[in-house]
Amino acid sequence: MSELPVPEFSPGLARAAGLAAGFAADRLLGDPRRWHPVAGFGVLASGLERRVYADRRTRGVLHVAVLVGGAAALGEAAERLTARRPLLRAFVSALATWAVLGGRSLEREALAVDCHVAESDLAAARQRLTHLVGRDTAALPESEIARAVVESVAENISDAVVAPLAWGALAGVPGLLAYRAANTLDAMTGHHSARYERFGWAAARLDDVLNLPGSRLAGLLTAACAPAAARETLAAWRRDARRHPSPNAGVVEAAFAGALGIRLGGTNTYGGRVEHRAVLGGGRAATPADITHAVRLARRVGTAAALVSVLLAAARPSRR
Repeated sequence: MSELPVPEFSPGLARAAGLAAGFAADRLLGDPRRWHPVAGFGVLASGLERRVYADRRTRGVLHVAVLVGGAAALGEAAERLTARRPLLRAFVSALATWAVLGGRSLEREALAVDCHVAESDLAAARQRLTHLVGRDTAALPESEIARAVVESVAENISDAVVAPLAWGALAGVPGLLAYRAANTLDAMTGHHSARYERFGWAAARLDDVLNLPGSRLAGLLTAACAPAAARETLAAWRRDARRHPSPNAGVVEAAFAGALGIRLGGTNTYGGRVEHRAVLGGGRAATPADITHAVRLARRVGTAAALVSVLLAAARPSRR
């Protein structure tokens, strides 16, 4: 009697299993407290910056090319080494996914601010808020603290969960590592300041490009995960997102504003520099109660993104 053929554990299934396991690890464990790979990458990026920095765009391009290209090459090497060992490839994919995701940590920081507000300790809330946003927080009233947290949750569920999962599904470990490298460099150098206006240009533009698919997927999933407010979610996206200075954050923040029935945007201060952001959404002003609502919505969006990414990865045809 001939033996039954053993089903092939294809690269797509290995990738899908790794994404699912890595997402589960992030939900259960959050970021590692010590020896985080992204923190190590940040140290490496700072060291290279000291060597190549000049107030020119070309030096910023070099900085980004070396670091993002190196991250992609490392991921490609990992996949090549595990090409004939699908279980090991799934394990490597899971580790990479866990390393680049930040959904549980985002949730933890948002709820910590909410806890301080609930205890009427606004000083502690303002200080903890600095873990989430780059704006000045020292004088923010309760309503502005709530707005800042909701905006951060919306933007970062796209940046730290949906976008990396999408790149993991499309490009595997190289996609995961390259995306997180680019996103980290944008956070380090891709902002307006005397030092980084030109040097950080490449990091900011690359991050914008890489976040285009993830932010749109996050917007669609926000509407899907808040079905009672889906029409308002899509209307706010269509009407308001383009008025945000970021082509990606505007999509998700507007979608969250519509889904939660609130309005976001307003005046932010960054080290004495004042920015007047357009209003997103047509609802009431944000309140502290909206922090937990935003966290629950972000949790649903992240889970839906994991499901979509796993299905996309599993549907990839096998390559001999």
